[in-house]
Amino acid sequence: MATDGELLCDDVASIIQDYDNTLYISTESVKELIIAYNNKGLCNKRWKTAKDMLNSIENDFNIKISHIKKEHLLTYADLHVNNDYHKDPSDHLIIAHSITEKIPLISSDRRFPYYQKQGLDLIFNER
Repeated sequence: MATDGELLCDDVASIIQDYDNTLYISTESVKELIIAYNNKGLCNKRWKTAKDMLNSIENDFNIKISHIKKEHLLTYADLHVNNDYHKDPSDHLIIAHSITEKIPLISSDRRFPYYQKQGLDLIFNER
């Protein structure tokens, strides 16, 4: 969304552009963005620092940061992961966060549909 709006399918773009919708981002996703900024230069042409990027999430994109709590970790502890195909613990925590809060998760990750049978409300962004 921040780097290339062209990567959003029409359905996802309309959800994001509808100001009646409240958008959330997990602190785990924010952590991943900061790591990507610091290690890979993600969006370093748009923002001068990782702090600028973090502030922009809330101030420019009007996305609320949803913090990880114990109940999210309890869902994470019970999550049945596909260890043969999907070993990313950050993804698992983001999925558990979404399931617990009953907030739809927008993703282009083809491994995420596996978690729908566990309660994940997935909005798949087909690129």
